[in-house]
Amino acid sequence: MSDSAADEGVGDGTRAVRAGLPEPVKYEPTLPGPVFAAHFHLPGDATGPYKYGRDENPTWTHLEHAIGELEAPGRDDVETLVFASGMAAISSVLFSQLRAGDAVVLPDDGYQVLPLVREQLEAYGIEVRTAPTGGDAQLDLLDGAKLLWIETPSNPGLDVCDIRRLADAAHARGALVAVDNTLASPLGQRPLELGADFAVASGTKQLTGHGDVLLGYVAGSDAAAMTAVRRWRKVVGAIPGPMEAWLAHRSIATLQLRVDRQNATALILAQALRERTDVTGLRYPGLPDDPSYKIASQQMRRYGCVVSFTLPTRARAERFLDALRFVDDATSFGGVRSTAERRGRWGGDAVPEGFVRLSVGAEDPEDLVADVLRALDESAR
Repeated sequence: MSDSAADEGVGDGTRAVRAGLPEPVKYEPTLPGPVFAAHFHLPGDATGPYKYGRDENPTWTHLEHAIGELEAPGRDDVETLVFASGMAAISSVLFSQLRAGDAVVLPDDGYQVLPLVREQLEAYGIEVRTAPTGGDAQLDLLDGAKLLWIETPSNPGLDVCDIRRLADAAHARGALVAVDNTLASPLGQRPLELGADFAVASGTKQLTGHGDVLLGYVAGSDAAAMTAVRRWRKVVGAIPGPMEAWLAHRSIATLQLRVDRQNATALILAQALRERTDVTGLRYPGLPDDPSYKIASQQMRRYGCVVSFTLPTRARAERFLDALRFVDDATSFGGVRSTAERRGRWGGDAVPEGFVRLSVGAEDPEDLVADVLRALDESAR
């Protein structure tokens, strides 16, 4: 990595643009293209870094360095591993660290796939305990646990917990701590700086930001724990393609530009929605009157691009989504194109039928806000 990218004192934009770039070589590209290789030349002793395409790839290496510089700038003790998806990254931590008879603490209001993960963990003889994200409720379940899994802000409810407080309590009881950093992104918060052992995320979302790449990653500073994660990746083969890794690295260069635009517009939209009498349950951690604001303002550097709220009925929410012009009805967040969905259509989330999760994109703020307010008016008729 270049000295400027590793410098802890540089700004987020500079770091994002320079992160993971190799040392300059005359006539070589500044960001090398993807390396498509299943195997590498290995005469004699196989002591080099690249041996087989399931284990390592130069394109992954550049991306892993880039993500590591964002999650833990200036630290040489943090290792980052990339995966084929966010769920591959999540699974790698859970199943590499837990054994039959262990206990794990999960949020009961987290990502929708976690209930399926719970079923699989329990099938392997692992005890699963759950509690809400808000109010640091997971604190009460830590005795005897091997791993604490935190998701903050939670998806889709946007509750926030105190990472430092939970991490300290977990470590005091001998447990490891993993934080799902997907919704915040590494420009929103740095879990490793707050005491977590793992920062885990779906790079599919805001990190890559264009809705065209599936990716996940794990960053951690515990060498033994990360060795187990790496071994799990090798065993299950949950690896990204080189093209996806290259696209992700390319996209990181604009991360700070996208994040700042999306966060600023999300706050403007949340303020506009607060004036609507037909909108209830409005949540955005950046609103001073939001229940999560106090803790979020202490540990987050940016509040995210997701706003959630509830309309009176399922039918009203569906009419609202149909009336939007600049917002796609899609089940993702963090992209340059705004998306929204009636989250209850999937089941699994404890939300009202009219609950809407809206992810703010990079459209002009005035256009997006006007579109949302117009769609609310039209859907009320």
